[in-house]
Amino acid sequence: MKYLTVVQHTQSEYLGLIEDHLEGRRIRFGYARPFTADGTLPHPDLIGDGLVLLGGGPWGTAGDRDVPTLDDEITLARTCLMLEKPVIGIGLGAQILSLAAGGGSEAAPVRFTMGDALRVAPDALNGFLPERFPLAVYMRDRPLPPDYARILAEDADGRPALFQIGETAFGFTGHPGMKRAMAEDLIMEFEEAPDDPAPALEAVGAAKTRLEDALVQIMTGLVQLTRLMQA
Repeated sequence: MKYLTVVQHTQSEYLGLIEDHLEGRRIRFGYARPFTADGTLPHPDLIGDGLVLLGGGPWGTAGDRDVPTLDDEITLARTCLMLEKPVIGIGLGAQILSLAAGGGSEAAPVRFTMGDALRVAPDALNGFLPERFPLAVYMRDRPLPPDYARILAEDADGRPALFQIGETAFGFTGHPGMKRAMAEDLIMEFEEAPDDPAPALEAVGAAKTRLEDALVQIMTGLVQLTRLMQA
């Protein structure tokens, strides 16, 4: 069985709907929680068959409120890229992946939005990425993928919503497995919260079925390209 190491940056944000897809494919995963009193980042030698970097609520990477483990996580992600281990970055994790790959990030206020992403590469995720899919973003700052990154989908403003680094690394600005309860917990976990989150909460709740349906296709393509079910 394959094993994914998942770095969690807040108590509230986890894999969400993605957990069921991994469990259904018998892909094991474990959470590392460096924000806790006794938590640490995993040593590169202890990363399993891939690395997932989750979102961080109000934590960012562009200087206003950087996640405390930023430098170490960039090093960790860069090591995985060098070893050609799969890396999946979500929200803050996509920013870290971008920085590890030689790109950057730009400052933006913490926000919570619910919209749609549009596929711009017809063969994205082995052809499984939906042409339009829900984009639930809870994030401070934005990733600036390196020039050689392949942009697979864009948001309504034409910014990257999903990008690919090499063969097996992917950055999602939104959380493809978002649950309404996850966003509610993020809002309560931190003193700093997005302005007027109620409309986005309602939109995430209303998009529950669309999120679930899109994730079926997204996970099919991701698992194929990251080879997480190959012996």
